[in-house]
Amino acid sequence: MAYADNKMSSGRIAAIVIVALLHALLGYAFVTGLAFKVAKKVAQDLKTFNVEEPPPPEEEPPPPPPDVPVETPPPPVVSPPPLVRLPSPPPPVVSQNVPPPVQVITPIATPAPPAPPAPPPPPPPAPKVVQAATAKGSLAGLITDTDYPAAAIRAEEEGTVRVRLGVGANGRVTSCEVSQSSGSSSLDSATCRILRSRARFTPAKDQTGAATADTITSPPITWRLQ
Repeated sequence: MAYADNKMSSGRIAAIVIVALLHALLGYAFVTGLAFKVAKKVAQDLKTFNVEEPPPPEEEPPPPPPDVPVETPPPPVVSPPPLVRLPSPPPPVVSQNVPPPVQVITPIATPAPPAPPAPPPPPPPAPKVVQAATAKGSLAGLITDTDYPAAAIRAEEEGTVRVRLGVGANGRVTSCEVSQSSGSSSLDSATCRILRSRARFTPAKDQTGAATADTITSPPITWRLQ
């Protein structure tokens, strides 16, 4: 069995070699024939022509001079403007609730009241009356029915009045004061009014015999409706 395999391998190799040779021959024939045709075609197209010499190369321009750095002048030194010192703003006003100052009230000493003036000297004693004043006529007779006050008539008032009369040195009545009321103000007022205007007296006399003031009490004066 191993021998058969070796025999088959030898035959197969021989076949491959033959095929390779055939391919090589065919390739050679193809290449040589094609080269002959190309050479023949080139020979037919080849013509004679004059070959002009190329012009001499132009001289290259000299290289530009190297750039010389231009010195730039330094910028002028500008001094900074002087600093202007602005006035500092005033401090803010802080409003505070400040209590009003306490007003100290100094008590003012009140001056002592002035001393009261000295009382006037007492008047000299009234001259001693040695003779009392006397009415010139009856005091009750000075009042008539026509003197009856209308208000007392309407009220039907009646009564008896006694008065105290001040008599001056001239014998006239200077004052009248009711010492006993009749119970009617109308009758009392009418009595004083009539006696002040109508009564006349002989003035009193002092120890020297001169006329002087005096006070007397009237007799009872009766008011009665008719």
